Amino acid sequence: MPEPVKKAVSAFAKKPKSQEAEEGSSVVFEAETEKPDAKVKWQCNAKDIASGNQYAIAANGNKHSLTIKPISKEDANVYAVIAGSSKVKFDLMVLPKPEAPAVAPADGPGEPSVELEPVPADKPAEPSAEPTAPSEAAPTLDQTPAPANNAPPAEEVQPPDTRQDLTGLFTEKPNSGEVTVGANITFVAKVNAESLLKKPTIKWFKGKWMDLASKSGKHLQLTEKYDRNSKVYTFEMQVIEAKPNFAGAYRCEVSSRDKFDSCNFELAVHEAHAPEGFDIRSAFRRTSEAKKRSGGHSSSIDGKEDSGELDFTSLLKKSSSFLKASTRNVQVSTSETDVDVWDILSAAPPSEYQKLAFQHGITDLRGMLKRLKKMKKEEKKSEAFLKKLDPAYQVQKGHKIKLAVEVANADVDVKWLKNGQEIHPSGRYIFESVGNMRYLTINHCSLADDAAYSCVVGEEKSTTELFVKEPPITIVKNLEDQMVMKGERVELECEVSEEGANVKWEKDGVELTRDESFKYRFKKDGCKHTLIINEATKEDCGHYKVKTNGGESMAELLVEEKDLEVYQSIADLTVKAKDQAVFKCEVSDETVKGTWFKNGVEVKSDARINISHIGRIHKLTIDEVKPEDEGDYTFVPDGHAFNLSAKLNFLEVKIDYVPRQDPPKIHLDCMGRTSDTTIVVVAGNKLRLDVPITGDPAPTVIWTKSDKVLTEADGRVHVETTKGHCVFVIEGTERQDEGIYHVIVRNPAGEDTAEINVKVVDVPDPPKAPKILSMGEDFCVVQWDPPLFDGGQPIIGYVIERKKTKSYRWMRLNFDPYPNTTYEAKRMIEGVAYEMRVYAVNGIGMSRHSPASQPFVPVAPTSEPLGLCVDDISDTSISLKWRPPERIGSVELEGYGVEYCKEGTDEWIPALQGLTDRTSLIIKDLTTGDKLQFRVRAHNMAGPSAPATMAQAITIREIMQRPKIWLPRNLRQTLIKKVGDTVNIVIPFQGKPRPKVTWSKDGEPLEPTFASVRNSDQDTILFIRKTERKHSGKYDLNVQIENVEDTASVTLQIVDLPGPPLKLTITEVWGFNVALEWKPPKDNGNCEILGYNIQKADKKTMEWYTVYEQYRRTHSVVPDLIMGNDYVFRVYSINLVGLSEDPCDTIDSAHINKTGISYKPPTHKDHDFTEAPKFTHPLVNRSIIAGYNATLSCSVRGIPKPKVTWFKNKMDISNEAKFRMLSRQGVLTLEIRKPCLFDGGVYTCKAVNDSGEDVVECKLEVRLWSIIVSKWTTASECAIMIAVAVVVFTKRKKPANDTEKSSGMG
Repeated sequence: MPEPVKKAVSAFAKKPKSQEAEEGSSVVFEAETEKPDAKVKWQCNAKDIASGNQYAIAANGNKHSLTIKPISKEDANVYAVIAGSSKVKFDLMVLPKPEAPAVAPADGPGEPSVELEPVPADKPAEPSAEPTAPSEAAPTLDQTPAPANNAPPAEEVQPPDTRQDLTGLFTEKPNSGEVTVGANITFVAKVNAESLLKKPTIKWFKGKWMDLASKSGKHLQLTEKYDRNSKVYTFEMQVIEAKPNFAGAYRCEVSSRDKFDSCNFELAVHEAHAPEGFDIRSAFRRTSEAKKRSGGHSSSIDGKEDSGELDFTSLLKKSSSFLKASTRNVQVSTSETDVDVWDILSAAPPSEYQKLAFQHGITDLRGMLKRLKKMKKEEKKSEAFLKKLDPAYQVQKGHKIKLAVEVANADVDVKWLKNGQEIHPSGRYIFESVGNMRYLTINHCSLADDAAYSCVVGEEKSTTELFVKEPPITIVKNLEDQMVMKGERVELECEVSEEGANVKWEKDGVELTRDESFKYRFKKDGCKHTLIINEATKEDCGHYKVKTNGGESMAELLVEEKDLEVYQSIADLTVKAKDQAVFKCEVSDETVKGTWFKNGVEVKSDARINISHIGRIHKLTIDEVKPEDEGDYTFVPDGHAFNLSAKLNFLEVKIDYVPRQDPPKIHLDCMGRTSDTTIVVVAGNKLRLDVPITGDPAPTVIWTKSDKVLTEADGRVHVETTKGHCVFVIEGTERQDEGIYHVIVRNPAGEDTAEINVKVVDVPDPPKAPKILSMGEDFCVVQWDPPLFDGGQPIIGYVIERKKTKSYRWMRLNFDPYPNTTYEAKRMIEGVAYEMRVYAVNGIGMSRHSPASQPFVPVAPTSEPLGLCVDDISDTSISLKWRPPERIGSVELEGYGVEYCKEGTDEWIPALQGLTDRTSLIIKDLTTGDKLQFRVRAHNMAGPSAPATMAQAITIREIMQRPKIWLPRNLRQTLIKKVGDTVNIVIPFQGKPRPKVTWSKDGEPLEPTFASVRNSDQDTILFIRKTERKHSGKYDLNVQIENVEDTASVTLQIVDLPGPPLKLTITEVWGFNVALEWKPPKDNGNCEILGYNIQKADKKTMEWYTVYEQYRRTHSVVPDLIMGNDYVFRVYSINLVGLSEDPCDTIDSAHINKTGISYKPPTHKDHDFTEAPKFTHPLVNRSIIAGYNATLSCSVRGIPKPKVTWFKNKMDISNEAKFRMLSRQGVLTLEIRKPCLFDGGVYTCKAVNDSGEDVVECKLEVRLWSIIVSKWTTASECAIMIAVAVVVFTKRKKPANDTEKSSGMG
C-alpha cells in the first residue's frame, strides 16, 4: 500500500496580494514568514530583483516588503516571493494616468451640446485574497445596479420561461441557457429506461444538420451516466470556454428501437462585462495617441492632442456598463442595456442624427459622422465576388467536396487559403476555372481538412468553414460467447471498421473502466479491440457489450468452478531392493500442484527421490529402493479436499542354496486371464513387465505374442535379462499391443512358461454427429449415439459444446461429464444459427469431438392465436375469424392451420391443405346438424403453436336473424337532386336466411324502366341514371323473411329552374323612384322560391344593371334614377337551382321628370387640434465646472405653441443677461455663461398655452477647479494644469470677433 503523501506546509504566514496602481505612483507588497530568520528572494517574471533606483527591498524580522516607484507601464508584470520551498505569485496592474478633458467644438450656435468634465480616477480598492459577498455599491453580474434617485425605477425584466412539457421519452429536457464569453455551461437531458427494451441512443445537433458527436474536444464534452436504482440515463453536453460563435439553436434527439423524441433549446453567448476599474476617459483618447502609448511615453502638451480619430466603441456597445463604470453626469436611459447605437444610427435618416446623439450621450458629432460614413462604405456590395462561399460545408470523411465561388471578373486570378495558409494544386487539391466560376475540389477528405477556407481576390476575401464528419464506426467481427474456468484469463475480442476508433465496453449495461486493481484491461491493436480479464471469477459472468457510434456487439461469458477429476490414480507397488519405484497419477487440471506424503510426513526431493509435474501428470520416483522406503504414499492436490494413496511393498529376495542344476521358475502373481490378474495400461504410456525368474544355470528368456517371438527389431520393444529377473518394455503402448503375452524361460535343467494378459485402455472414439430433436425460444434438445469403441473403459459421460455458425469459437456447456445421450442446451439467443458437437469421456480421458450438427436456429413456437370466433354460419358452411398471436418471435409467421373434429371423437381433420396467411377462413361442404369443434394453430419454423379453441361445439345450422334495415343518416331526410343528376342509393340490411327485398314508389311497385334495383345478401341499391321531375316522391323499401319484415322510406325531390315571375307592372313614379309589383311564377321548379333579381335599363343604352339580388317580396321601389331618362325593368325568379331562364319585363317604361331641386351643402364640424403643453424630454440633473459655459436642454410640444418661461429657484430669469434662452423646433435650451458657485440651484422650465401648462425642473451643481487639482499627485502635473487653465482663460478673455462673443465658444 503506498505511503500517504504529506501535505506541504507554506513558509509564509502572510502572503502578498495582487494590486492595482496608477502610472507614476508607488506600490508596496508585504509578506510575513513563519520563521524570523528565513531568507526571502523577490522575482519579476521569474528573474531575481535587487534593490536599486526602482525597487526597494526591506526586511524586519519576519516581515518583508518590496517597494516599486515610480510605476510605469513596463512594471505591469507577474511577481513572486520565495522563502525556502514556498513560492507565492502575485500581479501588478498599472492603470493609465488621468488626462485633461477633450472639449468638443459646437457645430453651430443653435445646436445643443453636452460637455464633459474631467473625472478623476478613483483609487482602486485592494483586491482581497478571498472572495467577498457582493455589496449594494458593487452589484454582481447577476444583479441590476440601483437607479439614481431622480431616475425612474428600472422595469424588472423576467427571464424567458424555457420550461418544456415532458412528453415522449424525456423525463428532463435540456433548457435554454445564457453564458458569457469564456465561461462554461452544461445542458442536461434525462431518459427513464424502465419501459425501454434497448438502451436509448442520444444525438446532439447544432442547427438542423451539424452532429456534435464528431466535435467533442477542448470546447465540447458529451457524457453519459446510468443510475441502476432509478434506471435513469443522464446525458450531459458541456460547453467549455464558450465563444461568441457557439450561440444559436441546438437540438437533442433520443431514440430506442421504434420510439423517438426530440427537443430544441437555445444558447445565448454574451460579451464579458466591463471591469470595475474601467476608465471612461480612455474612450475619448484618439487613435494616434493610443498607438503612441503602446509604443512608449508621450507628452500631453505636444500640440498633437487633436490628431487622430475618436473611438467610442467601448461606450456605445452597452450603455449600462458605461454608466456603471464612470462617474459621468450625463444621464443615459438604462432601460435598454444591450442596444448597439451604431445599428440605430445606420438605419436612421440624417435628420435624426442630432436627436439620437443627444439621447445616447454622443458629444463628438464630427467623429460620429466620420464613422457612419466609413460604415456605409463597408456596407457596399462586393466588387470582386458575384456569389461568395456558403457560411459552412459538411462532408463525410473519405469523400470529396467542391467549393464554388463566382467572381465578377472572368480573367482574375484567385488564391485559396486554408487556415490563413495558401493552398497549392496537388492530387488532393484541384483548382478549376470555368468562366466566372472558381472551384476548389478536395479529394479524400480527412480530419486534417476540417478547417477554415478562404478565396482571395485582390484585397477581398470570401471565407467558409468545412466540417469533416467521420463515418460511423461499424463492428466487422463480433464478440464470441465464452465459457471458462474460474481463475482463467479471458479475452473478448472484436474488430471495427477503422483503426484508432474509440469503443466503449459494458457489462450488463454498466460501462467498464480501468479500476485500481486493473481487473479489466483494454487493448487496442489497429482495428482489433480486446477486453482482458486477468483472473475470471463467478462475478464476471454476464453479457458483455462493445459499442461504437455505428453499432454494437454482445457476447456472454460463463465462469464455472470445476471439481478436480482424477484420470489415473496411483497404484500399489511391490519392488525389490535397488529397483526403481514410480508412483504416477493424472488429474484434469494442469495448473494444480500437489504434495507427496509418506506415512503422513511430506516427502522431499533428494538424490534418490525425484518429484516431477509435467502437464496433468504428477510423478514420485524412488531410485534404488531400500527396506525403509516401504510404507503408505499419499498425493494431496493443493486446494482440493481429497487425496490419492498407494502402498509400496518391499520384496526381500531370499537366496537359498540349491544344487547346481536348478530348473527355471517364473515367480508371478498375475498369471492367468482373470480380471484381477490382467495388467491394464493406458495407451501412450510405457508398458514394463518385470518378471522374477530363478534357475541355475541362468535361463534364457523368450517373449511371444500370438505365436510370434518379440524382439527388439521393433523400435518400441525392449527386452532385458538380468540375474533374478527379466524385463519386457513397450514404449508408447497402442491399442494393438493388447493381448496375451507368453514368457518362456529355459536352461539345461528344464523350462517354465507363464501367460500375462495385458489390456490397453484408451480414450473412446468420438460420437457421431448429434441431432437436434426440438428447440424453443432460447433452448434446444440435442441427441447423439454412443461411440462405437469405448476405449476399453466404460463411458462416464459426455461433454457438449456449441458455437454460433458465423463464429470460430466453441463454448463448452458442461464441465462435469453428462451421463445421458440427450441434453437440453439453454441460454441461447433466439434467431441466431448454432451448431453442436459432443465429446465422449471414459476413465482414461476425453475423445476427439464429434462432427458438428446441422446448423439450426433456436425458435419458439408462437403463442396461440387470439379471439377465435364464428363470423358467420349456414347449413353447409361456417366462417371463422381470429387475431394474430400476441407473441410471434424473431422469425416470420408461416401461416395458420385450421382443424375440426366431431363432438365425441378425437380425430382432427384439416380444414384445408397446407396453411393460410389470412386470419379468417370459410369452411364449406359440412354436414347440416353436425356438432363440430374447431381449433387454429399458428405455424413458424419451430412448428405449430398451442391451439386456440372454442368453449363449446358449434352446430352446423343456419340461425335465423331478424331482418333489419340500417338506413344511412343522410337518407333520413329528403334527398334533393337536380334534373339530370344520377341517383345511387345504397341501403345496408341484415337478416338470415337471405331476405326478400322489394321497392315501391307511392304504393306502386317500381318498374325496371323507371329505376334499377340491385340486391345482395347485405345491401340493396336503387339506381337512376338520369333524373326527371317525375322521379320525385316517396320510395318504400321492404325486407322480409317468412312472416317477419322491416320497412324504411326514402323521399326523393328532383328540382329544376323556376319559371319567370308574372305580370310585372309599374305602379307609381315619383321623384327619382319607381314602384314595381309582380306575381310569383307559375312553376317554382319543385322547390321554394328564394327571391328575385330586379334589374333596370335606360332606354337610351339598354344596358341592364342589377338593383336587388334575392329580393324576397313581390313589390319593390327602385331608387336613385336619373331625371329626364326613361327606364324599363325586368325580374328573374331564384330558387335552389338558380335564376329562371327567362325574365318578366315591364310593358311600359317609366319617365323621370325634371323638377326644381335646392342644393344643401353638407356641414362639417372643425376638428380641435389644440393640445396642452407636454415635455417629451425632461431636464437632466447636471454638475458643471465654474467658468465654463453650460447648457440645459429639454423638449416640449403643444398646440398652439406654448409660451416658455425659465426659473431659477422659482425666480424668473427671462430678463437676466447671464442666461440665454433658445427654442428650435420644440427643443428648449438654456445657456448659462461662465457660471459661478452662485449659479447652482434648481432650474425650472414652464410651458403655458390656452389648453394648459407643464413644468419640468432639474438640479445644477457648480464645482471649482480645486476639486480636480487636489487629485493630482505630483508637482509637475499641477504645473501643467495651471498652464492649461491660464491659456484657456486668456483665450476666453479676448474673443476674436463678435461672432465668437455671441456664440460663446471657449
